[in-house]
Amino acid sequence: MVIIVMAPRNRVLLFRVGILLLVALAVIKYISKSRHIRLTATPELIEERSVQEAKDDFFWGKEGEPQENSDKREFPPEPPNEMNAPVAENLPEKKKGVAKDFSGIQMRLVHLDLKGAAPKLPYLEQLFPLLSKMGANGLLIEYEDMFPFSGELEILRSPYAYSKEDIEKMLHLANINKLEVVPLIQTFGHMEYVLKHENFRSLREVEQYPNSINPHRAETMPLVKKILAQVLDLHPMASFVHIGSDEVFHLGEGQDSKTWLNNNSGDLGKMFLGHVKEVVNFLHNQYPDKYVFMWDDMLRKLSVESIKDAKISEYVSPVLWIYAQDFNIQQTEKFIEKYQECGFPSIWFASAFKGASGPDQMWTPIGMHMNNHLRWKQVIDSMNKFPKIRYSGIVMTGWQRYDHYSVLCELLPVALPSLVVCLRAIQHGPLTQESKTEINQILGFSKMDLEKSVCDGNGAFPGAEIYRMVGAINSDLKKKVQEIMEGDSEIRGWFSAYHRKHRFGNPHKMEIFRDKVLKTHEEWEALTDGLRVQLETIYFPDTVEEWMEENVNLHLDSLRKMAKDFKEILELKAQPKAAHKK
Repeated sequence: MVIIVMAPRNRVLLFRVGILLLVALAVIKYISKSRHIRLTATPELIEERSVQEAKDDFFWGKEGEPQENSDKREFPPEPPNEMNAPVAENLPEKKKGVAKDFSGIQMRLVHLDLKGAAPKLPYLEQLFPLLSKMGANGLLIEYEDMFPFSGELEILRSPYAYSKEDIEKMLHLANINKLEVVPLIQTFGHMEYVLKHENFRSLREVEQYPNSINPHRAETMPLVKKILAQVLDLHPMASFVHIGSDEVFHLGEGQDSKTWLNNNSGDLGKMFLGHVKEVVNFLHNQYPDKYVFMWDDMLRKLSVESIKDAKISEYVSPVLWIYAQDFNIQQTEKFIEKYQECGFPSIWFASAFKGASGPDQMWTPIGMHMNNHLRWKQVIDSMNKFPKIRYSGIVMTGWQRYDHYSVLCELLPVALPSLVVCLRAIQHGPLTQESKTEINQILGFSKMDLEKSVCDGNGAFPGAEIYRMVGAINSDLKKKVQEIMEGDSEIRGWFSAYHRKHRFGNPHKMEIFRDKVLKTHEEWEALTDGLRVQLETIYFPDTVEEWMEENVNLHLDSLRKMAKDFKEILELKAQPKAAHKK
């Protein structure tokens, strides 16, 4: 046996070679394994992505179709005037994004008017699935003072405004229910929620009125841009933005406007379009992925030539709104023809499922709103008459106030049966017996009289309890109170306002109508207490108090006072009439 002894230096060299061989083998094994993983995993990933893209295409439209307003164009320079005064402002950075293609989709947006009776998030969480189920595919949300404005705009916030986290959750709830969210941001008229504050009072068109903003003040556009930027930056996935611009009351009546008109041939239309153009130009440059639309009522008054000259048609679409149940279809088609001639590539319509039958309306007239949608359905079905303008969708408005200062219209739960009927009508036309049965099943009713706006059954939709109790208040409270206060001859004879003022009465006669006064009062107190509890689950305290003051206390307070007087005077046991105090 021969033993070979290796020198230390050679042992070190051999050890290093071994280490290198191990590293090389590890690298080869890793590369081989990675290649195997890619080859085996890629088909599954591709399949999963294809399924997701197919889902997206179903909602957003097919990938690769031409995208409306995707090309960039610049407006011609504005002629020198007050509207172009240089102002130091911090503009938001230009938002990068790719506009989604909605050319193959007819949008059905349900309007949530949050400038009154804004619901709490748990209610919206219940509501959104119903809207989606019934065929809505979008929401037009008008925040006003419910938006969480910050910085110098924080003053605009209501004490009950949503937080940023609330907005994000709301957008998430909409997204999982496949509802495209469109913010509505007023930029000209209906600026009361801004102009009511002393900080912005100087920007009113007419100092006395908070309705419309002065388009000539140097501070106006920076303010409008900041409002737009704060709202849109919290809606990064929004494809649309609505800039309002309806009912610009008192335009041209302020001193700045009168001066401008004197220097511009009295062209009020040019003044209006000039401001709109600045707003649209800002959005086009800073948010190029957003489709813009605006209410059309101010445009109706303007000539085709003036609208063409303003060169806004490439960047904004008109929303033709009519809420009457028997509107003139021929006249409506003339408006459409006019907007086609103006060069607008697309047009929207606007109907109403509530909030269009009176500023203090408590109960929604379902038949009226259904007929309004049936008219619009006829117009939509005849849009092939206008090949150069595309119908994009309809906004189903649900006004909660006529303006920031008016009282509340019908509460949203009260109007949900109307909304469900209108969604069915705008998609399928006149309701068949089969569709009525289906609607009753969805809403939890046994029967529905559309023309009388009466539904039998307790209801099984979000807010059905409120619907039922408000129905009782609407039909009976005022009538029952008047019957007791004025309709009973014995009460008028032995318990008049004079008796109550002078604190005397005949107990023998009062016992006869005791139950009528006290029991009726107790029954209504129980019902309205229950209603208050239900309202508090859905609405913030300011809404509950306002609605109860306007619709319950207005009538019930007189019955409360009568019941209180009845008990106190009965306790006096027929004492003499109180002496008149001089």
